[in-house]
Amino acid sequence: MNTVYKVIITGASSGIGRMTADFLDNLGYEIIGVSRRKPNDVSFEYQLCDLSDETSIIACTEAIAARHEQVDALINCAGVGVSGALEYANADDIDHIFDVNIRGAILFTQKIIPLLRRAHKAKIINIGSVAGPLTIPFQTLYSMTKSALRSFSEGLRMELKPFAIDVCLLMPGDTKTAFTTNRQKGSIDKATPYGNRIERSIAKMEQDEQQGKDPLTVAKAIHKLLKKNRMPISKTIGFEYRLFLVLNRLLPKSWVIRIIYRLYGK
Repeated sequence: MNTVYKVIITGASSGIGRMTADFLDNLGYEIIGVSRRKPNDVSFEYQLCDLSDETSIIACTEAIAARHEQVDALINCAGVGVSGALEYANADDIDHIFDVNIRGAILFTQKIIPLLRRAHKAKIINIGSVAGPLTIPFQTLYSMTKSALRSFSEGLRMELKPFAIDVCLLMPGDTKTAFTTNRQKGSIDKATPYGNRIERSIAKMEQDEQQGKDPLTVAKAIHKLLKKNRMPISKTIGFEYRLFLVLNRLLPKSWVIRIIYRLYGK
């Protein structure tokens, strides 16, 4: 029997969340999938939830608590992307990405902690991104949310330590999923002072994602974390991305910014 056997996964309808849910389900874990829409072909328990809506979060978590006395792990996988120049980001776009990626993750986790506390050595895994510590121009809002997720994870880890609830931030790099096509894009007007820089940056970003790692790589990394007696504070997937983050710490920040600018901002 798996050490962790009852797992809630947000964002389980597609991408990394769906791949992880299917992978763990096939290994015998009891999965509780969560998202706004339920896929037609799931074989595990499912609860509908709009993470941008507090009322929906309350209803979903109450439904889970009514069916389960405890859960062993929560994987906060749901996330959205918004691209474009910060100058043109409207309030709705800003609210939406922070509501789902940060506020929704916080509120959902708050409601699940009592169920985790009843388990033996429970775990919370938050899916961050290399784009958190490495801010990507024209994807700045997304980088901001993933950077905030690091503080959220580290704070939770310290606060929940006496309850034997372990917390880890998992940071994938480019991953080939429908996240690319689902990203919200602001209008691009080449007559603006930015010219075609925004369009170029987004095209480069999408190319990198579609040439990125299989989401199964992330699912397997999550499984390894679930099996650990003690998870690391954070874990980066892929040698090349771990190298990028080492260089980010060692090199002068001005050099790092210059490199990223040449890749995605120029």
